[in-house]
Amino acid sequence: MTIKFTTNEIRYIALFESMTGAMVKDCIVDDENGKITFLVKKGDMGLAIGKRGSTVTKVQKTVDKGIEVIEHSEDPVEFISNLMSPAKIRSIRILQRENGEKIATIETDPRNKRTAIGRGGKNIERARMLAKRQHNINNIVIK
Repeated sequence: MTIKFTTNEIRYIALFESMTGAMVKDCIVDDENGKITFLVKKGDMGLAIGKRGSTVTKVQKTVDKGIEVIEHSEDPVEFISNLMSPAKIRSIRILQRENGEKIATIETDPRNKRTAIGRGGKNIERARMLAKRQHNINNIVIK
């Protein structure tokens, strides 16, 4: 699936890459919550965050929005685990239905369910969007 970025997203990606040196694979701008989510190449997480969070803090001050950085993975299970962080996940199963639809089922303990879903479901919606764009996973279900 090819991703079409808006000019706004392209600007944020260019700024983030030039300030951090990390390669961005995807970007979601959430103006409603004042937050930008960057999906960085595997291994670039340290570059993106910087020593004690200094790099990501600098980017936050520049764009005047909250910044979230997630590490990409070619392995869909590891990728979903990264998306759901900091929630503790017990297990992740990815099933493919006969119609070709992929569904990821996440098992978490009850105390972490709220963290995984997020206020108003924003965390799980962001995770579903990135999973669809990166691994063609149609839905994520939390049990």
